[in-house]
Amino acid sequence: MNEVRQTTIYIGLNDSETKTQIHETDKYIEILKIVCQNYHVAFSVNMVNGGYFHDDGTYVEENTLVLTLLDVEKEVIQEIAQDLCAFFHQESVMVTSSLSEVYFVRETI
Repeated sequence: MNEVRQTTIYIGLNDSETKTQIHETDKYIEILKIVCQNYHVAFSVNMVNGGYFHDDGTYVEENTLVLTLLDVEKEVIQEIAQDLCAFFHQESVMVTSSLSEVYFVRETI
């Protein structure tokens, strides 16, 4: 088992100005995939629902993409988060980080 840094980036899909989701979720996922491929990082992505308070105090509920990355340098995480924030026209994205034990299981018949 290896201990590695697990980083999660939460990206809301509502536009920061209109506070509504402008495009279909699949379009956002495709953009996210392109970003991760361009940074040469392996990833997992899930869609969840969440709530967010904007800087102006407005509360919205929205679809949120949860991007999980393992063992990626902090500088690369920052660049990916900034790109997704800009591309998805977000006020901010949330980044969490923790240590995780990781191992791979391989088996053949």
